[in-house]
Amino acid sequence: MPLRSFTKRETRGSRVSRDEEALKAIDFSTPSVARIYDWWLGGKDNFAVDRAAAEKLLELVGSDGRLVIRQNREFLGRAVRFLSESGIRQFLDLGTGIPTQGNVHEVAHEVDPEATVVYVDNDPIVAAHGRALLTGGGRTGVVHADMRDPDTIVESPITKELIDFSKPVAVLFVAVLHFVDDDAAERVVSYFRERMAPGSYLVISHGTQGRLSEDTITETRAVYEKSTAALRDRTPEHIARFFTGFELVEPGLVDVADWRNDSDFIEHSKGGYVLGGVGRLR
Repeated sequence: MPLRSFTKRETRGSRVSRDEEALKAIDFSTPSVARIYDWWLGGKDNFAVDRAAAEKLLELVGSDGRLVIRQNREFLGRAVRFLSESGIRQFLDLGTGIPTQGNVHEVAHEVDPEATVVYVDNDPIVAAHGRALLTGGGRTGVVHADMRDPDTIVESPITKELIDFSKPVAVLFVAVLHFVDDDAAERVVSYFRERMAPGSYLVISHGTQGRLSEDTITETRAVYEKSTAALRDRTPEHIARFFTGFELVEPGLVDVADWRNDSDFIEHSKGGYVLGGVGRLR
C-alpha cells in the first residue's frame, strides 16, 4: 500500500497535524490494532502481518468477530446522530482508527454542516489518510497524538481552533479504552470530564468477556500482546464507572447492537462482548 508523506498543512478546507518523520517510523513487522480493525471492516489499509493477526482472532471468535466490529461501527453512527439531534455541534473522537464509511463528521454534517470534528490517533497511517478523508469545509481536523497524553491533544492548535470546551462537546472513546491500562483509562476520562461543559456527552464502547470462554479470552489477549496495544477487557461494572459524573441516557450501558437500534431485526453476537453507552454530564 503506497503511503503519501506530507507535512503539517491545510488540505481541502480541513486541518491535518502531521510530523513527516512519524510516517518513516511505521513498524511493518508488528500488527497494528487500527489496521486489524480496518481489515475486519473490509478496508485495504493493512499489511500481511495485520491480516495474519486478524485471521487468528477470527479463528478464536468465529463469525462473531466481523459482526461485532460492524455493530460497534453502527453504534458509533447512531450515537453521533443522537448527539447531533440533541444539539451537540462539537465532537472529539479519540482513537478514531483508519477512515472508513460512516465517519463522525459525515454523520454529524448530515444534521448540521457547521459541526466541528477533531479526530485523534497515534497511528501514523491514520493521520496520513486524514487529507484524503477530510473534506469538511474547514470544520474537521486530525491530531496525531496518543490519547494517554491529553494535554497534547487539548493544546493542539487544531483542537483549539475547532473545539471550545466552554460549550457542550461530545468526547468519544469508541473501542479504544480497552487498549490502555486501568490507570491511563481512568486518568484520561477524568481529564476530559473535568474540562467538559455541563450538557456535554461521553460516548464509550468497550470490550468485555461477555460469554466468551476463559480459554478464548486468554488466546485473544495473546494475539494482542504481539500487536501495538495489549487488550484489557473489563467487567460491565468497571466500564460503568467511567461514566461517573454523567447520567447514562436510555437504554444505558448495553450490547452495542441494542443501543437505540430501531431495526425490525437485530442480530446479536453469540459472545455479547462489546458494550456501549452514552452519558450526559450533569
